Amino acid sequence: MLDLSTIPPLANGSHAKPEDGMCIMEAVAFIAREPWSDHPECVCPVIAAFLRVWNDALPGDERNALLRPLIPSLIGTRGSKALAHRRAVLSADWLIRVYTPTWLRLAKLNEQADALASLPEIIDFAQCPSIMPALLATRDGASAARAAAWDAAWDAARAATGAAARAAAGTAAGAAARAAARAATGAAAWDAAGTAAWDAARAALRPTRLDLQQSALRLVERMIAATDDGR
Repeated sequence: MLDLSTIPPLANGSHAKPEDGMCIMEAVAFIAREPWSDHPECVCPVIAAFLRVWNDALPGDERNALLRPLIPSLIGTRGSKALAHRRAVLSADWLIRVYTPTWLRLAKLNEQADALASLPEIIDFAQCPSIMPALLATRDGASAARAAAWDAAWDAARAATGAAARAAAGTAAGAAARAAARAATGAAAWDAAGTAAWDAARAALRPTRLDLQQSALRLVERMIAATDDGR
């Protein structure tokens, strides 16, 4: 069992040295006795990309409650390129079928939410062209609900792991996957988040934010558990 007592409370951003603070990836490098970096060699680059942005999106208390316990299990997650690809697919699937519908429903765009949530599980980026019609239809429908309070929407969405979702989208391999992620996040999710943030007080967003945090945590645990043998 690794001793985490030497790790201070996790902080946002990158840091020049341990005394300045640690984000989750810097903490992993420190515990694994790697050179100081927020890109530790022992961690899968897809998982690391997701967690770097989620780390910075979370408030301090939630960052430590959610991410600090993951540190030991992140060490040794780097595997083959095929494994990183599988983890990117998991991230894209979560982004499209879980994260985005949650915000759409909060904006009362239930038809668009159901269209995405009912898509078959994405198990390969080769599926992306076939789901593009549903993504584009969702984007067009959600665009009608665009709210003027963009800043409020951005803050709410970031707190609900919106930034982490965008990081996952950024790791998606291939033009088709990136196009699918953009279709989902660039319009539908953010427009829905905007409508929700405009129409509801922050207190009303709290249950959704906490639910998405737990969903994102389960996603990270699934990515950690994935192996090169395909299990």
